Amino acid sequence: MPLATDAALPAANPKSRPAPTLSSAFGSVYSTAEINAYITIRDQLLAEAEQHHTSAKIASAVLANDFVEGCLQPGRSPYDAQCLPEPDAVRERTRCAAVRERIGQLIKNAS
Repeated sequence: MPLATDAALPAANPKSRPAPTLSSAFGSVYSTAEINAYITIRDQLLAEAEQHHTSAKIASAVLANDFVEGCLQPGRSPYDAQCLPEPDAVRERTRCAAVRERIGQLIKNAS
């Protein structure tokens, strides 16, 4: 079986990409649901940290909040459909800042 060479591979041409289809719309819905699931997990971990005040619970809440903040960054092409709509992302970034402040209070009180 011969190996593929550069000559055998088609050249990458951004103009030849297919137009967005229903599958990309599904990807957007799926991505939004997944980001919302991460937000829910973050909120749940924060609630546990508020109840138990252990360093492990607080660290879990910090990691979850950092992860959610990363998910809320605007996507670059071709991944922009895999982000929350910007009004939702702005609201959640504000909530991330509030969670960060609350975690800071928990760390201060745990010391």
